[in-house]
Amino acid sequence: MPFKIIVLAVYAFIIVAVGITGFRKARSFSDFFLGGGKVGAWMTAFTYGAAYFSAVLFIGFAGKIGWGFGYSGLWIALGNTLIGVLGVWWLLGYRIKKMSLEYNVHTMAEFLDKFLKFFSSLCIFVFFIPYSAAVFMGLSYLFRSTFGIDYALALILMGGFTAIYIVLGGYKSITMIDMVFGMIMLVGVIVLLISVLDKGGGLVNISSGISAIDPKLVSIIGPPGWWPLFSLVFLTSVAPMAMPQLIQKFYAIRDKRAIRIGMIGSSMFALIITGIGYFTGATTRFFLNPDSAPRAFNNGKPVFDALMPELLTNVIPEGLSVLILLLILSASMSTLAALVLISSSAIAKDFYAGFINIDVSDKHLTLLMRFSSAIIVILSVILAYYRPSTIVSILGISWGAIGSVFLGPFIWGLFTKRMNRIGAISSSVVGLATCIILYSQGTPSPQAGTIGMIVSLILNPIVSFLTPTLANKKEH
Repeated sequence: MPFKIIVLAVYAFIIVAVGITGFRKARSFSDFFLGGGKVGAWMTAFTYGAAYFSAVLFIGFAGKIGWGFGYSGLWIALGNTLIGVLGVWWLLGYRIKKMSLEYNVHTMAEFLDKFLKFFSSLCIFVFFIPYSAAVFMGLSYLFRSTFGIDYALALILMGGFTAIYIVLGGYKSITMIDMVFGMIMLVGVIVLLISVLDKGGGLVNISSGISAIDPKLVSIIGPPGWWPLFSLVFLTSVAPMAMPQLIQKFYAIRDKRAIRIGMIGSSMFALIITGIGYFTGATTRFFLNPDSAPRAFNNGKPVFDALMPELLTNVIPEGLSVLILLLILSASMSTLAALVLISSSAIAKDFYAGFINIDVSDKHLTLLMRFSSAIIVILSVILAYYRPSTIVSILGISWGAIGSVFLGPFIWGLFTKRMNRIGAISSSVVGLATCIILYSQGTPSPQAGTIGMIVSLILNPIVSFLTPTLANKKEH
């Protein structure tokens, strides 16, 4: 235990030091939010991957998906790699960078019309706070399992360090430390894989044990069926095409060459992280039961957010457990930084500078970004304290809602000029309404989010095609 505390203290010191260094370099809004728009390939590759995959993957998602879907959860890993990373970098990366320079915009909302700018900035604020809260929940569960720290105390500690790290340095700090975070994540998941295979007696023995519980757990489609699995793949793989915290990386990257290099590095990173993450999640069925891990069950039923923390505690050798802790911390800190940065930009840049004080100075805008970042962290910690739902549900509705808002107008806006304002607004508003209505009526969040995103994507071209025809009819 003393060794873990020492390592964490060093880790915290590094974060604060990087924050101070970033503070000295982030003298303008562009520096604070985009790192000056000249971030290199490998920094962007690591910061994209680290922002994409957080404690939500390793704690909530891998545990619940692995327990329910078994090995078929690996389809999510494949979709995340080929669509959420490779597809986004290849299809959108340079288009986004080129668009940001041509229109002199810094955020996704600025690319849209005035109504959607207000609507989307409001949605970012509303839905990114639960997303950030989900990450804080995952971290706090991990600290409770690893150190026996009270959940509320863990929340306060994580919130404090996150606020220091982000408020001081902004994107400058994120890019400086995300390469380190990314390397820790890679080493951590490899250690995790080796430990799981060693503890379980090899892949064949683990697979046989899981199959004995339910043969469908090792089949191509897991027990819940193809539609829930497809929804998870679609939600987590297609949403990155319209997730502001990921799209922002291309506003900040240096040039086209950096995008080509970063695409390869980020895709390899994603395949390793997600592949091992979802495989490990599937082994919870093999390693955990109410007798061996009572804290992961309640009246014999699994507590999904507690499965992976208990698995890590039982499987990882004591001497290496601190590395896994750093793995989760690194993934989470980067994701939190990206979420808070985007949320604060929605308040400061999109709403305040866009509607209230258009002539705000760069100095005051940067100061407002820092203040907004602190407020976002505080609100997220408060929400996480009440633990409103499982991590998977929170992530699903947050990703689904934001994906529904942005997917239709942003993707079509990048690829064609034939879409019109009515089509863009309809796709965003109706897509979000579909997602929320379905979720409120009991549809699981991944399915509700998937349907909302599909509606958003197909509605823009349909409405844009029909509205000129309707206008011509009215004239005659």
